Amino acid sequence: MSDFLAYGGLFGAALAAATILPMQSEAVLVGLLLTDAYSPALLLLVASVGNTAGSAINWLLGRSVERYRDRRWFPVDAGKLERAQGWYRRYGRWSLLLSWVPVIGDPLTVVAGVMRERFLPFLLMVAIAKTGRYLALALLTLG
Repeated sequence: MSDFLAYGGLFGAALAAATILPMQSEAVLVGLLLTDAYSPALLLLVASVGNTAGSAINWLLGRSVERYRDRRWFPVDAGKLERAQGWYRRYGRWSLLLSWVPVIGDPLTVVAGVMRERFLPFLLMVAIAKTGRYLALALLTLG
């Protein structure tokens, strides 16, 4: 496999996995780590940047979602959105350290956008969380 395809595929998988698409990037990272053909540090960087970029897309979606909340086709009912906003108000940007957690992490990054979290603190917290998860996975894989 060419380096471009390996690193590009990992980036794409990590980016998509951070959005609301049902994707997993961990298996791609582990598979590439196990081949021993690619730099573990570069794989970690590519996965982290891709996953953080996907969360930034969620943040952008959250910034614009409020204008559609009263539409019939809106995917989240008002009660759930209010609960999510209340949770974010209670725990604030520190909750973004949980953005790596399956099921709650991706919606959390959307809610941060809805709540108008400033982008740089958002990006820092999410990057720490996403990179930490991939680093732990790489260390477990490489022993």
